[in-house]
Amino acid sequence: MIRRRTAAAVGVLALAATALLTACGPNSGAASGSPKDDSAQVQQYQQAVDAAESAAAQAESDAAGDE
Repeated sequence: MIRRRTAAAVGVLALAATALLTACGPNSGAASGSPKDDSAQVQQYQQAVDAAESAAAQAESDAAGDE
């Protein structure tokens, strides 16, 4: 049961990261800004992905501790 919850949590995090990156990508409809703006946007994406990976790792660690 806990493995299912962990798998579901990891799946949700992956989907959220994908949706975030897709919705905010270069074809999202916004006008292209300066390279400085692009760099800041890439940094924000990387932070979001890092946070999702960290949450997934924590969920896996919690699931392993429950066994």
